[in-house]
Amino acid sequence: MRSFAPHRLGRLECDAWVGYYRHEWGRALQCFVGMVREGFGMSWPRTMQGAYLVLRANQLWAPYPDNDAAGAEEAMRRFYALVAGQHHLGIDPVRAARLEVAWWRVHRSLQRETVDGSIEPLVDAVAALYSYVYDTPLDSVRPAAQLRSEAMVVSDRWVTDGCDLGSPLLVDELTLLVRSYASLRAAVQG
Repeated sequence: MRSFAPHRLGRLECDAWVGYYRHEWGRALQCFVGMVREGFGMSWPRTMQGAYLVLRANQLWAPYPDNDAAGAEEAMRRFYALVAGQHHLGIDPVRAARLEVAWWRVHRSLQRETVDGSIEPLVDAVAALYSYVYDTPLDSVRPAAQLRSEAMVVSDRWVTDGCDLGSPLLVDELTLLVRSYASLRAAVQG
């Protein structure tokens, strides 16, 4: 789980975001399968189960403003229980799921409600998740969280512009995600 390929993981996440925002759930699921396998190195049965849980969490979170945050958090709790079981991690799946959905909440606020546009709360939330799940100092994962948050801002602009699959914003988003995962890998490998 600490030796993933940043380019592959960045490409999969970029494509997953496209599927999410275009409500192409089959595409999103395919990407989640790849992300869970690449990012968490789980067995195929756990990968498939984990990808389904991530998809379900995203589907429960997606409606705005009437989403099911508690349902999304429960699906992510089950996901992190799989991760912890696969790697014998000492993480609490409840806490990991809360941290996961916390950054979703902050991102949603930045997308829909925040006027000043500062991404610092999002960077803080993503860094908190990384630090906890990977048991790595917050300062060492913050650069990865910063880059991933910047990718989210680019993705939000892509959504606002109409979700054009030919948009150069997708290239910018991919570049930021790959850099983010390279930074995260360096941090978690110590």
